[in-house]
Amino acid sequence: MDNIIKYVHTNIIARDWKRLVRFYVDVFCCEPLYPERDLSGEWINKLTKIEGARIRGMHLKLPGIKDGPTLEIFGYNIMPETENDPVINNPGFGHIAFRVTDVEETLNQLIAHGGSRYGEQVKKEIAGLGIIEVIYAKDPEGNIIEIQHWEK
Repeated sequence: MDNIIKYVHTNIIARDWKRLVRFYVDVFCCEPLYPERDLSGEWINKLTKIEGARIRGMHLKLPGIKDGPTLEIFGYNIMPETENDPVINNPGFGHIAFRVTDVEETLNQLIAHGGSRYGEQVKKEIAGLGIIEVIYAKDPEGNIIEIQHWEK
């Protein structure tokens, strides 16, 4: 039997998972996929290597995706004390990207909902692909988001 592989989700660990879910729903039109998750017990302790772990959160349906991968936003009851301040070139998860019709309007919505600008908004022709208008920004917890619009 052949091993079938399917990409299923990307996970973000949040300090305040409910606030971050609202942000992605309000700004990027993600849709909550119920039920909310509330996971604990010996199996979670073994899986995470965290004794007494409790994970709560939700999966979000991504805009433009019918039955595809989800964005999983979870929070743990036990979190490290260190602050995470992502930068675009750190190894590991770099950013999540959304294609939009209006970059400036989306950026303004992102800021109005607690996010922030990260870099400068640029417009560049990419040979063979078209013209991209793009900016990096941060969600309320500092995770980097790419907001892009393509013209042919």
